[in-house]
Amino acid sequence: MGGAELPSGKAENSETAVAAVIGETYEELGRNSDTEWGWHACPVEPEEHADPPEPRPAQHVRIVHLTAPVFRALVNGDLTAANAASPVPLSAYFAGPEWRAVWQRRSKQVADDPASAAWVTGVIWDERHQVAVGRAGYHGPPDPSGMVEIGYAVDPAYRRRGYARAALEALLRRAAREPRVRTVRVTISPDNVASYRLASQYGFTKVGEQWDDEDGPEIIYELDAERR
Repeated sequence: MGGAELPSGKAENSETAVAAVIGETYEELGRNSDTEWGWHACPVEPEEHADPPEPRPAQHVRIVHLTAPVFRALVNGDLTAANAASPVPLSAYFAGPEWRAVWQRRSKQVADDPASAAWVTGVIWDERHQVAVGRAGYHGPPDPSGMVEIGYAVDPAYRRRGYARAALEALLRRAAREPRVRTVRVTISPDNVASYRLASQYGFTKVGEQWDDEDGPEIIYELDAERR
């Protein structure tokens, strides 16, 4: 899902911002297209959105936001430096090549707008097991129309355990609480059936299509934040 990280806000960084934990069972995630903010979308990987059909215990997560020093360390692939500044311990996957492009975008974003750190990609933290299982957040603060785009991704070692759903729900819950947010967006590749199925369960509807330079064609889905 466009980040589907849900959709149009693709930002995750902040230098002056203090590490913040948006605490509440089930907190933030998504995939996005950064059309209005000028940032590249971070599509969601299909398996991240596909929770197995069998019943599973609800995951208890919160989104822990990061600071500029953590983003810079992750851009450099320096896990030791990242953990020295991070409010929660990160695994080697966070500093690996798979997510480096996201950290680069967020690092620049937070350097340009420190306040965006409280909105962009943070850590999906499993409260029960005290472990970082993925990344999630909005692509940036609400745009002038009140729209935020969600983005999230789960570490391969923790996929298909309900973390994508928990992260999405956390992001939707926060969006409903924020007075500035009116619309939540997600962008999904046409062949990403799993991501679409997850988003459709929460009332997202198609509002258009777009072309992403890296991810190709994407379908734009939106939801009225007040519905959550």
